Amino acid sequence: MTSIGIIGSEGRMGVALAAAISEAGQRSCGVDKGGNIVRLASDSDVLVDFSSPAALEATLDACVAAKKPIVIGTTGLEERHHYLIDDAAHGIAVLQTGNTSLGVTLLAHLVREAAARLDADWDIEIVEMHHRKKVDAPSGTALLLGQAAAEGRGISLATCSERGRDGLTGARGHGKIGFASLRGGTVAGDHDVIFAGPEEMITLAHRAENRMIFARGAVRAALWLVHQKPGRYTMPQVLGL
Repeated sequence: MTSIGIIGSEGRMGVALAAAISEAGQRSCGVDKGGNIVRLASDSDVLVDFSSPAALEATLDACVAAKKPIVIGTTGLEERHHYLIDDAAHGIAVLQTGNTSLGVTLLAHLVREAAARLDADWDIEIVEMHHRKKVDAPSGTALLLGQAAAEGRGISLATCSERGRDGLTGARGHGKIGFASLRGGTVAGDHDVIFAGPEEMITLAHRAENRMIFARGAVRAALWLVHQKPGRYTMPQVLGL
């Protein structure tokens, strides 16, 4: 039996993770704000973090000291967080992703394939909607899908994306990847990747009906990661893509 430590155990994702871990026949333990992360890392075989970017550095330090792998599903990470993750990955196995859903992982694969085969005359637009309490936009999943599209096209998402259109924006940039973020209600997460070509359109979509899909994917990732060598890993590797 694998012991999976939950960081942010009393949050909505923490509760879902505990249920998914039990469902998988594994053992869970956890800490919430102000909890002893060092003790949690020592008591766990692998950790899962859906808490906040601000807590990530201390969490990585505890995992590295205890030599325990970690799955990071926290969104809203900045460039400096990725430097910290890269550094930690020299000593432990780290899987960081904007979405742990197995369905979204496969969707990103399909988006990459479609972008590679449809040229820049096909405009790519990513539309995402989440509940009213979500604080980051575009969502981590939207950025993950945008990155997949950029990789398929062989371009940089950082320099080839359009966001926050308002007013007289001018013509759409040729070959750009557009983002639109909607917020309201209790939506767990809806994502549409639209390929709008000359007189035809393709939409690849994913609908999250319950947070349990993210929890189950994170548990599968954790059970896979616990057997990996130090390094930085991704959800597609969990599915063998």
